[in-house]
Amino acid sequence: MLDPRMTKLAEVLVNYSTELKSGEKVLIEATDIPPEFVCELIRVARVAGADPLVSLKSNRVMRALMHHSSEAQMNLIADVESARIREVQAYIGVRGSGNIAELSDVPPAAHKLYQNTVWRRVHQEIRVPKTRWVVLRWPHPAMAQQANRSTEAFEDFFFNVCTLDYAKMAKAMRPLAARMEKCDRVQIVGPGTDLSFSIKGIPAIPCDGKLNIPDGEVFTAPVRDSVNGTVQFNARTIYQGVIHDNVRLEFQNGKVVKAASSNTEHLNKVLDSDEGARYVGEFAIGFNPYVTEPMLDILFDEKIAGSFHFTPGQAYAEADNGNKSMIHWDLVCLQDEAHGGGEIRFDGQLIRKNGLFVVDDLSPLNPANLR
Repeated sequence: MLDPRMTKLAEVLVNYSTELKSGEKVLIEATDIPPEFVCELIRVARVAGADPLVSLKSNRVMRALMHHSSEAQMNLIADVESARIREVQAYIGVRGSGNIAELSDVPPAAHKLYQNTVWRRVHQEIRVPKTRWVVLRWPHPAMAQQANRSTEAFEDFFFNVCTLDYAKMAKAMRPLAARMEKCDRVQIVGPGTDLSFSIKGIPAIPCDGKLNIPDGEVFTAPVRDSVNGTVQFNARTIYQGVIHDNVRLEFQNGKVVKAASSNTEHLNKVLDSDEGARYVGEFAIGFNPYVTEPMLDILFDEKIAGSFHFTPGQAYAEADNGNKSMIHWDLVCLQDEAHGGGEIRFDGQLIRKNGLFVVDDLSPLNPANLR
């Protein structure tokens, strides 16, 4: 019997996130997820009158492709996937993994080749700017283990987070986006962190379940050369299959001039991928009330209530500061009292303290008011 929570989630993705309409085409790209959920997405899309295409993928297969890759082969994959995605108006990416470290032994050169061919040509150049898209993770037992929860408890958490009232959240986040668009100087302080930068003139984008599930952030980007100071991230992070603890970055005039973590060598290899990788392409504030602890999955961790994230690499077109890179690495810092606290100020005004908004128009974003 189909879990009714799958139906509810499929309806969120089809009817709210991508807003599929009769006659439209949608690409469903499913990586290591239960076929019954793919089938339910197909059914719900057809109820909406849309025509679904389906691509079933596997992380183990992707590892083999990348391990034995050539430039011609990766460009062929990009040719085929580009041709397909140009035919659709919407994209639903559901990504699971039985082993989060599946790609950890793929050589850095192979990661770089994939990023510069398939990811750039299909996703950065077509999917992100030219389709209505939404991406989410699937709750595999490996994710439950990362979150230190039982499989059943994690599935309950997952479906609560992914099917919350995003319309209510959307209304509550508008004042934050408005404040960010009026702001020039941002200052962030906390344990190991004393960071300042400008966001003047760069749009602030509210994320309310239209692009990512789960959601709950407003993002912008720093003026490229304005970032100065240090930032200490207290959420573990994984990139290219490699786990990092305690990432610490030091900036001068926008550029990372010193970087350290539990794997400093790998961190600096990533930051040396290209010129833009040592500059920041995104600054965002998270406030999803059901996501309260890091679980080594960025689609969840970047939404943690009371967090912010800072992103070396590529800027999004919607909030473009001119930084270009094949890298986009969201690094998360929690600022609630349990994780050491901290403050965010806009043009000298205290906006958030110890993870809670302290101005009246932003208080609806505090967890007690969003649940």
